Amino acid sequence: MEAMINDLLKPSAFPEAPEKVTMVQTHISVVFIGDEFVYKIKKPVDFGFVNYSTLALREEYCRKEVELNNRFSKGVYLGVYPVAFDGNIHTIDGKGEVVDYAVKMKRLEDKDLMKFRFADKKISTEDISRIAKSIAQFHKSAPRTNEIDDFGKMKVMKFTTDENFEQTAEFIGDSITKEQYDALKNWTGNFYKNNEELFNERIKAGKIRDCHGDLHMEHICLTDPIIIFDCIEFNERFRYIDIASDLSFLLMDLEYNGGDDFAAQLCNDYLKYAGEQDISELIKFFKVYRAYVRGKVTSFMLKDKDVEEDKKNTARTTAQRYFALAHSYILKD
Repeated sequence: MEAMINDLLKPSAFPEAPEKVTMVQTHISVVFIGDEFVYKIKKPVDFGFVNYSTLALREEYCRKEVELNNRFSKGVYLGVYPVAFDGNIHTIDGKGEVVDYAVKMKRLEDKDLMKFRFADKKISTEDISRIAKSIAQFHKSAPRTNEIDDFGKMKVMKFTTDENFEQTAEFIGDSITKEQYDALKNWTGNFYKNNEELFNERIKAGKIRDCHGDLHMEHICLTDPIIIFDCIEFNERFRYIDIASDLSFLLMDLEYNGGDDFAAQLCNDYLKYAGEQDISELIKFFKVYRAYVRGKVTSFMLKDKDVEEDKKNTARTTAQRYFALAHSYILKD
């Protein structure tokens, strides 16, 4: 994949021949950012919960990504394009053998992304209210079926959190301490022992929906109307979830970045617009889960041979902060 990445850092590799191309990597994708468009390529990885290991799977999930995200970001996802290799160089939609696929997106203005607005201290209480209302409206209209309801059962959630603890055990002493690991694992187990009926009640109340699954500040654009993008397409278990889990990711992200007051307002406004009652204990559970997941997936970059050493060091620090946040939640009353 290294050769393909190097080739696609050249503006001439793209149909639009942009002035400049920059790249961002996650544990499962490589994103090439041009002047007007963005191309996202899925890494050939298999972590169990996500499997992009074959060309056919990567094409399938690229097409699914476009379809699912059009629910709340119309006009942003522009299609799936082949990555071709002519024996000399890789290009997007060029000549040669198709060796991969890329999702093409309209580039959104950085200044409109919630992540950058927050960092620049340009988020207002009115913005938070708009976001809360937009998410609540999406959740109310999101599909609910018997199949989707089944994903809300406690045993499904327990399978997911058990998977998280199994996949992070190798990072004990690196991005997570043994004390944090043991405390979080025990706390999660105790929550299940004491709250099985809560999961059943949420199913009966129609709170398990086809949600976003990866709802944090980087995936919200404060245009009019608000655009939400980059939902999870690779695993229905992470998208067929309690709406409180979807909300809790954004709450956790705000708190991770020091926006506790905004998180509190977002939670209160969302509960009002969604017609929810007090679900503070459930939200706490999901914030722990969400922070832990971010620590996990960031830790995966420590094993990625395509990630440079300085970026691995940054990833380690980031993962440590997420695990510390998860641990801090369970220390609070």
